[in-house]
Amino acid sequence: MEEARKLEEGLGNNTTLAKEENNREIISHVAHNKEAIDKSDGRDVDECHDQNAAKNEKAAEETPLVKQKSKRVATLDVFRGLTIVLMILVDDAGGAYSRIDHSPWNGCTLADFVMPFFLFIVGVAIALALKKIPKIKAAVKKIVLRTLKLLFWGILLQGGYSHAPDELLYGVDMKQIRWCGILQRIALVYLVVALIETFTTKHRPAVVESGPISIFTAYRWQWIGGFVSFVIYMITTFTLYVPDWSFVLHYDEGAEKYTVKCGMRGHLGPACNAVGYVDRQVWGVNHLYSQPVWRRLKLSDIRTPSSGRSDLVPCSVRTRRLIEGHSERLKHWVSMGFGLLIIGIILHFTDAIPINKQLYSFSYVCFTAGAAGIVFSGFYIVIDVWGLRTPFLFLEWIGLNAMLVFVMAAQGIFAAFFNGWYYENPNNSIVHWIQKHVFINVWNSERLGTLLYVIFAEITFWGVVAGILHKLGIYWKL
Repeated sequence: MEEARKLEEGLGNNTTLAKEENNREIISHVAHNKEAIDKSDGRDVDECHDQNAAKNEKAAEETPLVKQKSKRVATLDVFRGLTIVLMILVDDAGGAYSRIDHSPWNGCTLADFVMPFFLFIVGVAIALALKKIPKIKAAVKKIVLRTLKLLFWGILLQGGYSHAPDELLYGVDMKQIRWCGILQRIALVYLVVALIETFTTKHRPAVVESGPISIFTAYRWQWIGGFVSFVIYMITTFTLYVPDWSFVLHYDEGAEKYTVKCGMRGHLGPACNAVGYVDRQVWGVNHLYSQPVWRRLKLSDIRTPSSGRSDLVPCSVRTRRLIEGHSERLKHWVSMGFGLLIIGIILHFTDAIPINKQLYSFSYVCFTAGAAGIVFSGFYIVIDVWGLRTPFLFLEWIGLNAMLVFVMAAQGIFAAFFNGWYYENPNNSIVHWIQKHVFINVWNSERLGTLLYVIFAEITFWGVVAGILHKLGIYWKL
C-alpha cells in the first residue's frame, strides 16, 4: 500500500537517497538508546526513556528535509517519441510506399495513427502536468499561454509561410493561409481538455477506487465533455444539409470555375460531406489544405475540388490519470482500449460508420484511441513495470525533445537550411547528394533508397542528436 500511495501521489515518487540515509541514522540511534535502557542497572528507566526520547526528537528536528522528486514516467516520452518517428517515416517515405501513407478515404493505414497518437499523449500528459500547479488561476494562465504558442508555431510551420525543405522560398498569401494544421488542432483540443481537467480536479477523489464503473464516476466531467462533442459531431454529420458549392482552379492560361452538385444530408463522400461544408463556411475554401489525400482515389480527377476534407477535430476527451496500483491502472487502460477498438471495427465492417481520418468519423476515433491505449499499456508494462528501459532509450530521447525534432525533422527546417547551400542549382545540395549517392544509387532503388534515407539520415540522426541534448540537459519545450 505504501508503494501504491507513492505512485498515486507523485507518479511513483521515491524518497531520495539522502532522506533514506537520515532515516536509517535515526533508526540506528533509537536502537542504540533502547540497548542502553536495557543495560541500565538500578537507574530510573522512565527517566532514561525520557532523555532518549528527547534526543530522538532533537535528531529528527535536525534532520534536513529533502524535497521529494517525481519519478518521470518513461512511457510518456517513449510513446511521444514513437509518434514523432512515425510522423517522419510516413511523411517522407509515404510517397515511395503508398501502403504506409494516409488512406485516400475510408480505411486506416500507418500514417492515420499519427494524429490520434499525438492527441492521446497530450491527453495523458495533461493531468500529470497540471498536477504540479495547485492554483487554478496559474493553471489557466499556463494553459492559455501554451495554446497560443502552439497556434503560433502551427500557423508559422503549416500555414503556408514555410516551404521547407525543397522550395527555397518563404511567404504566404494571406488569402490562402491555412488556419488549421496539426499543431493548431492539437492546440484547440488541448485548450478544451486542459480547462476541463483544471476545473474538475478538486472535485475528484485522490485515488480512483476499483470497480467497473469507477473510471466513469470519477471522471464524469471528462466523459460529459466527450459525450457533448460526440453528440454535436454526429448531429452535424448526419443531419446538416449540404447545398451545392463552387470553387475556382487557377491555371497558367487562366482560371476556371466549377460547381459541385450536392443538395443532400448524411453523405460521407469526399465532396458533399457535412464536415467539409462546415470547414468551408467557417474557414473559407481557400484556407483549407490544398493537397488532400483523397485525390489519390481511382475515381477522382485532378480537377476535383481540394476542400472536401476536414480541418477540424472533434474534441474527444482522452485524458488519463494514474490509478492506485499497476494492476488497477492497467485493467482500466487495457479494457478501455480493447473496448474502443472493437467498437471501431464493428462500426466499420458493418458499414454503419466507416473508419475515415478525413472526416474524423466516430469509428476512426474509437479505433485509433483504442489502439493508442493498448500500445501505451504495452509500453508501460515493459518499461515502467518490468524496468526494461534501455531498449527504448532512443525513442525516449526523441520524446524528451519532441518539439525540436518535430520542427527540425518532421517539418524539414534543418534540411531546408542545408538545401540553401547548393552548387550551381538547388538540386546540388548536400542533402540531395546524400540521398541520391549514399542511398538511392547504392541500393539501385529509389523506393528502398528513400526508405533507408528516412530511417538512417533522418530518424537515426535525430535520435542521436536528441540523446546528446539529453545528456547535456538541453530541452525545447512549449
